[in-house]
Amino acid sequence: MSTTRFTEGNDATHRVPKVLRVSAAVGWRLLVVLAAVAAVSWILGYLAVVVIPVAIALLLAALLAPAVAKLVSLRVPRGLATALVLIGGLVVVGGVLTFVITEFSSGLPALSAQVSNSISQISHWLQTGPLHLSQQQLKDALNKLVQSLGANQGSLTAGALTTAVTVGEMLTAVLLTLFILIFFLYDGNRIWSFAVRIVPTDVRDRVDVAGRRGFASLVSYVRATAAVAVVDAVGIGVGIAIVRVPLAVPLAALVFLAAFIPIVGAVVAGTVAVLVALVANGFVPALIVLGIVIGVMQLESHVLQPLLLGRAVRLHPLAVVLSIAIGVVVGGIAGGLLAVPLLAVLNSGIRSLLHDPPIVPDDVDALARRSARPADPTENGAAPSVVQVTTKGDPDSKG
Repeated sequence: MSTTRFTEGNDATHRVPKVLRVSAAVGWRLLVVLAAVAAVSWILGYLAVVVIPVAIALLLAALLAPAVAKLVSLRVPRGLATALVLIGGLVVVGGVLTFVITEFSSGLPALSAQVSNSISQISHWLQTGPLHLSQQQLKDALNKLVQSLGANQGSLTAGALTTAVTVGEMLTAVLLTLFILIFFLYDGNRIWSFAVRIVPTDVRDRVDVAGRRGFASLVSYVRATAAVAVVDAVGIGVGIAIVRVPLAVPLAALVFLAAFIPIVGAVVAGTVAVLVALVANGFVPALIVLGIVIGVMQLESHVLQPLLLGRAVRLHPLAVVLSIAIGVVVGGIAGGLLAVPLLAVLNSGIRSLLHDPPIVPDDVDALARRSARPADPTENGAAPSVVQVTTKGDPDSKG
């Protein structure tokens, strides 16, 4: 009787098409993975006030750690080297911000005058152009705008209070980031050695190597992105200065900061420059600035990105664009800033786990560009041996 029931059940299972069975098996596993990703994303979002400063501190550590290592190699005590690099970085950032604010303050009166002139020209065009608006119609539209602002005064006040709270949170985040950065630069190796202890001992070395590869990839990414940002800022800044667009230096600084979000950031900052040129200088200068921005973006997309970022992190441009889009949707500006570095670290770390032979972790220099590239047996055109890959990843196979 039991044999008959088993046969009937077995027949019923095989009556289901194989495609449906495989799809169902893959589907519930995919749901489990998505649930785990959603849970991790919720946790990270809930702890964003801590996670974002840690991530930004890690980016800054990737930028400044080579300088600290260079001073240590010159027999400067590590604590003093960390202090010198941090103070030097703060002095540079403070000097740049002071210069930008000074230039903005000095150029603001001229910009206000040009904006007033542009508004007068627009008003004249609205009256004499194809629309033929009367003076009374323009006055009524202005009165409606004033009334609308007065009606929404409560919302504006609440928004101002929210902005003040946000500024306070930003200051707290900056201090937390600086505090974390100090320990990353001074004691980063010990922090990583402590963190990797949670990994089982049989795979600890492989995970250690993968983590070092990932940080090396992050160092390469930060260096390449900084170089691209400098070229974008200089190119667009010089161009808009030649066209005599007001606030050329602050706009160039904005392009530099925005360029740390690859592809998208410089485009947005360039659009701001075009709008400023349109309002302050008119239609023709705005077209010239637009041409300058497009030229710089073409240089970035076809030369700088493949040459610098492509060699540094080996990411396809489509992967970069999609990761930025997902990062912006999930985490806003911070998500767009951190999406590509996270993808670069994961790409290098996973490739290391899949392809690296057994390596002593101390042999991998996390600050060297070469360490960001794990061994890949498929690069030379030869397919990897399944036996070699499985035995290298299996610690029990050594015996």
